[in-house]
Amino acid sequence: MASVFKQKYTVAGNNGKRICKQSKYWYIDYKTADGTRKRVKGFKDKQATVQLAAKLEKEAELGKAGIFDKYAEQRKRPLKEHLADFKASLEKKGNTVSYVIQTISRIEKAFKQCKFIFWNDITADEVENFLSDLRDNGASDQTSNYYLQSLKAFCKWMVKRKRAGESPLTPLDNRTITNKGKRRALSSDEVRKLLEAKESEPERYNTTGHQRATLYLLAVETGLRASELRSLTVSSFDLNQCTVTVKTEDAKNNKESTLPLREETAVLLKNFLSGKLPGTPAFVMPSKYNMANMLRADLEAAGIDHKDNGEGKIDFHSLRHTTGSLLAASGTHPKVAQSIMRHSDINLTMSRYTHIFRGQESEAIANLPDFSLKNGQRQVSTGTDGKPEGHTESAYKKLTKKSDFNRNQNGANTTNWQTGAENKRLKPDTSKSLKSGQLDTKKEPMSSTDTASKSNTPGRTRTCDLRIRNPLLCPAELRALISLSAFNITTSYRHCQSF
Repeated sequence: MASVFKQKYTVAGNNGKRICKQSKYWYIDYKTADGTRKRVKGFKDKQATVQLAAKLEKEAELGKAGIFDKYAEQRKRPLKEHLADFKASLEKKGNTVSYVIQTISRIEKAFKQCKFIFWNDITADEVENFLSDLRDNGASDQTSNYYLQSLKAFCKWMVKRKRAGESPLTPLDNRTITNKGKRRALSSDEVRKLLEAKESEPERYNTTGHQRATLYLLAVETGLRASELRSLTVSSFDLNQCTVTVKTEDAKNNKESTLPLREETAVLLKNFLSGKLPGTPAFVMPSKYNMANMLRADLEAAGIDHKDNGEGKIDFHSLRHTTGSLLAASGTHPKVAQSIMRHSDINLTMSRYTHIFRGQESEAIANLPDFSLKNGQRQVSTGTDGKPEGHTESAYKKLTKKSDFNRNQNGANTTNWQTGAENKRLKPDTSKSLKSGQLDTKKEPMSSTDTASKSNTPGRTRTCDLRIRNPLLCPAELRALISLSAFNITTSYRHCQSF
């Protein structure tokens, strides 16, 4: 229920005491359609104010039911008033001054070109035509997206503050960024050429070659942005601790950051900043629109191609890309690189600010293990007796190899008996093998274990090759070794049985 009243206030009297007075006008306090309390100035006449209160309350009830436009009053206000409130809101959030100015200027430019005066004038089609004309005049897709983001932020703020029901720019989407806005990083050799050439270069944009070389060196080694470098003063450097500090109001993420410096760079800056007052700007820099022109002129003087040949363009922000790429190439841990670059997301550090230099892919493949086979190289010997895997040889050849007679348990040297006619007898028999019926079964035993070989005793000889059993086919030296082996097996078995 709406209420009508006069506001009370106090003023100082002649005797110094405060006197309570009432306003000349009546005021109305009522609840709007969205449920918020609102106070409206009425008239000097109470009855007229009561009628106005009844009207406002009726409109609020109709607005709740969806019959009456509850945003009608906001629609009557010009966009300039809303934009002024939006600017104040951005400043209260702690955004940097440059961000606020850039955002508001983009919105004002769009409103002026599209001839938007009231909220109802804003349409998605008009904004889309404005962005298309912007790109036709040379703006990149990324710049077009920035304009759209600023306009969407304003419309979203209007809805959030309950000044509008919905955003008219919801159907519009950002354009996919093409290679037109892609940057490339400088290689370490290109950085050296750039710094060496600048020392002898003439003055450009009110800066000497030495000043520009120092500026480029600091930008590459710290990854500071152009705006952050512009904000540095002599007091920003602690050259004894080899650090440089960016203040909260000058950092993009609104966080004070202290970055390390190389000792050699600290010595160079100490000489460069000597004699300057603490509040003096560290560098004399041109406007942000001429930063890229200054760098490109120095690149041309150093013989470095800065044109976009498919790898990306080079501007001053490319020096920050160079920092991220050099950190990755030097083997820096990604989390450390993220901290130096001051990114909130590791994907931004690794995907956008880390580039692959020429030759890195070939070098990585060259560092892989060598799996190729050399000329004349044979298979790796993994079989028995150092033979390649899959190699087969008859048991007779294995038995008669010289290496087999070196398997003496006592480690004694065995006399090489493979000479003369005996060596011929040890060659494999190429004729048809003899059958068991053709052998003399009444032969004398070769050793004391010969009888045991025909039984099931543990000392029996497992070899059933008839040519080895036959004394005619087995030389005396071989029979002696076989006998000794059988004797050792029998002795070992009996020794185990005793336990």
